[in-house]
Amino acid sequence: MKSMTMLKSRMPARLDLLQSLSGLLLVLFMWLHMFFVASILLGAQAFDRVASMMEGALFFEQAYPGLVSLVAIGVFALFVLHAFLAMRKFPASYRQYRVFHGHMKRMGHEDTTLWFVQVVTGFAMFFLGSVHLYIMMTRPDTIGAYGSSNRVLSEWMWPLYLLLLLAVELHGSIGLYRLTVKWGWFSGHNAVESRRNLKRAKWVITVFFLALGLASLAAFIKIGMTQSDHYGQPVLPSAYSTMPVRSVGGLS
Repeated sequence: MKSMTMLKSRMPARLDLLQSLSGLLLVLFMWLHMFFVASILLGAQAFDRVASMMEGALFFEQAYPGLVSLVAIGVFALFVLHAFLAMRKFPASYRQYRVFHGHMKRMGHEDTTLWFVQVVTGFAMFFLGSVHLYIMMTRPDTIGAYGSSNRVLSEWMWPLYLLLLLAVELHGSIGLYRLTVKWGWFSGHNAVESRRNLKRAKWVITVFFLALGLASLAAFIKIGMTQSDHYGQPVLPSAYSTMPVRSVGGLS
């Protein structure tokens, strides 16, 4: 009986740890993903070469878009797990929301407001991110530089990607800040000063990745406006490259 009670009392802490680990993995993945996507700023050819590398061109004689689907499935599973764990702490009813919102306004506590922003952006990400990941899972052979640009512009996906970018970067940076505070990372000798510095770092990270994401989205729109006749075609390799060229595009 005692062991069952101890196991039950430890379960919330274990779930919190699992939530933190899954969130950290998703944040690191998103940062890496943003740098991969930002290769579009170097041109369509650079974007497709990064995609070919991610699709196994470094190890095989050709690129395999199906690898993108496998990665997307894994990320989606981690995404759902993290959302399920996080929902334990969301207001479960409108009444609970009103009580929390009233406390938040009266307290005027910045960290409480950041948590609320994280709840809102997390809710938005569950729908926006699911659409994006579904496309990655089901259309891995049509997500190259030209295909992605066509989808962003001609298929009117840019509003979704814009909202997803805002939600992801706010949610991720706030989540990472809350992780550092919760688990005492980089706490230093002065807790107040350390928290202040962590908040500054959080906003620097947010602004940086938002700027990078907006610039990348603008590059896709520009390609979509000027190169729509190339949709579905490969980007020709340069003379110095030995990496195989995938048939229709890259990663977005």
